[in-house]
Parts: sequence; C-alpha cells; structure tokens
Amino acid sequence: MIALNLICILLYLVATLSVTTRWFHKEGPMVKVSLGAASVAVLLHLATLTHSVMTGNGQNLSIMNVGSITALLITSVILILSLRNQQNFLLPLVTSFSAIMVLLANITPGSVIVHIELHPSLLAHISLALLAYGCLSIAFLYALQLSFINKKLKQKNSAILHSSLPPLMQVEQNLFRLINLGTVLLTLSLASGFFFLEDMFEQRQVHKTLLTTIAWFMYVSMIVLHKRKGLRDSTLISFTITGVILLTLAYFGSRIVKEFFIG
Repeated sequence: MIALNLICILLYLVATLSVTTRWFHKEGPMVKVSLGAASVAVLLHLATLTHSVMTGNGQNLSIMNVGSITALLITSVILILSLRNQQNFLLPLVTSFSAIMVLLANITPGSVIVHIELHPSLLAHISLALLAYGCLSIAFLYALQLSFINKKLKQKNSAILHSSLPPLMQVEQNLFRLINLGTVLLTLSLASGFFFLEDMFEQRQVHKTLLTTIAWFMYVSMIVLHKRKGLRDSTLISFTITGVILLTLAYFGSRIVKEFFIG
C-alpha cells in the first residue's frame, strides 16, 4: 500500500503542476494530462483509503482518515465538473490538497476504531455531515474563484489566465446551488444528530454543536437575504468563507487537539 500511496501522491502532483506551471503558457495548461492523472489518482486514493478505513476490527475513523475521505469527496466532484466543462481552474487546488492529505495520513497514522455497522443512525449522521461539509467546501472554492474573477475584471490591463475562466454569472449560480444543497444536507445532519445522538450537548461535544449551529444560521441567513434583497459578491464571499471555517473548527478542531496533543 505504501507504493500505491506514493504513486497516488505523484499523480496528484502531476495533475496540479500540469495546470499551474502553464497558466501563462501560450498553449495553455495540459488539460488532458491533468484530467488523466487526477482520474487515476482518485481511483488509487479510493483503494488505499478503503484499505486504511476498513480494518478487521472495525472502521478506523481517525482524523487523518476522515480528512482524507473529505479530500477524496471534494476532488472527485471537482474532477467530474472539470471533465464535463473542461474548466480546470479549481482542479489544482483540490489535487494538491488531496496529495497533502494522502501524505499526512501515511506519516501520521492514527487509530479511532468504531463499529458503524452496529449503529446505522450514526452512519447516517456521519454521512450527512461529510456530504454537507464537502458540498460547502466546494462552495468555498467557488467563492474564491468568484473573488478572483471579480478582481481580474476590475483590473483593466490585467490578463486573465490562459485557462479559460467561466463567466461570472455562471460561477455565482453554481455557488448558490452548492450553498442551497449544502445547507439542506447540513440541516439534515443537525436534525439527525439531535434526533439520534444523546451526547450533542455534553461537554466534549457542545462546542461542535454550537459552531455547527452558528454556521447553519449563517448559511440560512445568506440564502434568505439573497432571495429577498440580493447580496453583493463581497458579502457573499465573506459569508461563505466564514461558514466553512466554522464547520472546519467544529468537525476537525477538537479531533486534532485530542488525537495529536492530548492522546
């Protein structure tokens, strides 16, 4: 598995560099190389991650494995979108992130064994939480892209990168579709937690519940304000970035402290 992980990391890096090193090249990024390398890397990532999570004693949901699952989910979605529309501006961001997560999962192994098969409600809650986080993280990437395009459009003499950027309105529409879907998934995740889990307000979980609820209120408020009044792009971007930061602290903050500093 070590060899497969190294190949996976190498392919992710090839996918990243074949775009980023040719942004200003007259012939543009090597799109086919990037998409091909990323596609194979995703398959290898899935295979090695399955081997790491599915142990003989149960499911290993260490913070690194959960982070790797999240990276794989986000990269897979961005890859599919890139294959459909040949717009790969976001692809280097997620492939480099996945390469880092695969590396960290191998050099900082941990073990948090659970038996999800005995608790189907927990499986539903975790799945909804990861899907919500993945969806809203992709929305965060779209917000960065929206900010970048806005900045370039305001710079009259600034040359847009050779990798053809999508129209501003298309990015904004996709951003809100992702926010709407992510908010629905986040709502279901919170509801399943309140309904099925008994420790949502215990001391070791209350910060997670509080931060997730605040993020949920932010996303719902953003949707309502956008439908009633419309939101400036700067406000939309700020809300999206703040929301994903709160969710990251909720989902991963305490786990990192517990697994790496407390033990």
